[in-house]
Amino acid sequence: MATLKALVVDDASFVRDLVKRTVRTRFPVIEITEAANGKKAQFLMTRTRFDLVLCDWEMPEMSGLELLRWVRQQDNYQRCPFIMITSRGDKSHVIEAVQEGVSEYLGKPFSPDGLSKKIIKVMGRRLKDAMTSSGKSLDGPADAFKESAALLTGKPKEAAAAPERTVASKSRSVAAIRFADSVLRCVVKDITLTEIRVIAKRDQSFPGILDQAVVDMEFNEGEVARLNGYVHQLQAVEKRQDTDFVSLVIRFVDEDPQKMEDLSRFIARFRAGG
Repeated sequence: MATLKALVVDDASFVRDLVKRTVRTRFPVIEITEAANGKKAQFLMTRTRFDLVLCDWEMPEMSGLELLRWVRQQDNYQRCPFIMITSRGDKSHVIEAVQEGVSEYLGKPFSPDGLSKKIIKVMGRRLKDAMTSSGKSLDGPADAFKESAALLTGKPKEAAAAPERTVASKSRSVAAIRFADSVLRCVVKDITLTEIRVIAKRDQSFPGILDQAVVDMEFNEGEVARLNGYVHQLQAVEKRQDTDFVSLVIRFVDEDPQKMEDLSRFIARFRAGG
């Protein structure tokens, strides 16, 4: 029976489902409630006392950072564990979140082990006691958890560690797509408001169907749009077993109007040829 309450906040339902699945599988004592943006989360938090918040940064109506600021101003939430789960992994954003009182920072794409480890770290004794009371144990899983090598926050002991940038090349056709444990160098064949189709050499590490992905796109000099998505299709370019190239389709899951505007500008640049 669930004894703790967690709020999952993200405008992408696919990401919310991934977080919920991990929490329910590994921590059955935690009851999950979800919200599609900061405003909805704020409304829910005024009516229910939550023990943990797992929140995206970039969302419509109210961002994760704005929600964090509001949370830390509430007497009953000043010490509530707040984990920011976002594709914004550069040092300046990590520092900004830390200054506003974030408990932990986890980059997208994230692994179930990476998320679980963060939850154990911020919940501490409360989670362990709840699991023990329900006949579960954290000792075994905790020892087995390994931080994903591609977490955007870098070394797990330093929340403010700066990640290595994997922004798409200035060439309109070259891109780098981040997965939980790898970065795929590829060539963009087509892009729409709902998906991107790329071709990559087979000698790289490939994700699986439905794996999380983050596509970083430079649509203006120095301006980067980060689109969250998942692997929708993965197939050989040629109908032979020893083909050298693989085709991937990444479906976007973001519903943030600003991200859609940035994506539209990138598409216009791509169609124009650079």
